[in-house]
Amino acid sequence: MITILDRIPFHIDPLVLADELRVKEGSSHAVQLRQLASQAEAIARPKALYGLSFVEAKGKDWVELDDSRFSSRILRVNLKGVHRVFPYVVTCGVELDAWSNNFDDFLLRYYADVIKEMALTAAVKALDEHLENQFHPGPLSSMNPGSLGDWPLEVQPQLFALLGNVEEMIGVRLTSSYLMLPTKSISGLYFPTDQRFVSCQLCPRENCPSRRAPYDEHLYELKYVEQEI
Repeated sequence: MITILDRIPFHIDPLVLADELRVKEGSSHAVQLRQLASQAEAIARPKALYGLSFVEAKGKDWVELDDSRFSSRILRVNLKGVHRVFPYVVTCGVELDAWSNNFDDFLLRYYADVIKEMALTAAVKALDEHLENQFHPGPLSSMNPGSLGDWPLEVQPQLFALLGNVEEMIGVRLTSSYLMLPTKSISGLYFPTDQRFVSCQLCPRENCPSRRAPYDEHLYELKYVEQEI
């Protein structure tokens, strides 16, 4: 089962955007920002694509989803007792991405980049709400390719394969190095869990601007080393 969400509402509050960018109300930059926000709202079509995949088999450090084997000790432990997962790709949309690429001015490109991030956030929220309404899965956690050495970007083609022709459906494609275009896109596996999992908990990188949870230096040893699963 593959589902596309492509009618996702996207509204930009100019005051929130200005505050995010530290632009003073009434300044020339504020006027410029309002114009950009108006343009972006008119053309933006953030999208989400997801599937429902079943856990067919499990090994010591691998999991088979719909006949595709994913090698990952962390994923294997996280899916203990789990029978279904939701592979997904979410994007700000090719429309907004193409719009942002028209700007040569560095500041305008930065403003546009923040707007694309907001569109991506709106799409993620829409997907989360949709999954809750449709499946009532309870609390969900996610693993995103490239977030950990145990779950590298190289799994992207496998993940995309679970969903079909992702580029044709929502415009997101993989580069030769497994990055996504548009860049304001994310992919991953949602899975139900009693204990919230965030990859940041296992990542020791300091001063990471994308950090969503503190690093727990003992978590891997306590939960993911050799143990009965």
